[in-house]
Amino acid sequence: MDSLELSKKAMNLLDDKKGLGIISIDVSRVTTLTDYFIICTGTSDRHRKSLADDVQELMEELEIPMVSKEGYRTADWILLDYGYLVVNIFSEKSRGKYNLERLWSDGSLSELRNMQNTEG
Repeated sequence: MDSLELSKKAMNLLDDKKGLGIISIDVSRVTTLTDYFIICTGTSDRHRKSLADDVQELMEELEIPMVSKEGYRTADWILLDYGYLVVNIFSEKSRGKYNLERLWSDGSLSELRNMQNTEG
């Protein structure tokens, strides 16, 4: 499974679980850190942890190993690193504060509905 397909699967899962403002940023041409950042907002600590748990479960089912997990205990910004895909689950306040969309603006940003329209 390529990184774009994996990104779409993760975004659809986050959407199914009521994640908000779900976007993907293709940064493969601007950094060697990863191919895609997925960013979404959760409505509460419990919701953000649940979103993270669901992403982890999906990746385990797909046999995609996790490289790193940060921020789960505080759940203000949970980062799940899968090498060529990094999932960021924010509180509304932290998403505005860190503004990854601006930080990685040299990448190609896609919203969930645009990603779904490109599926074959």
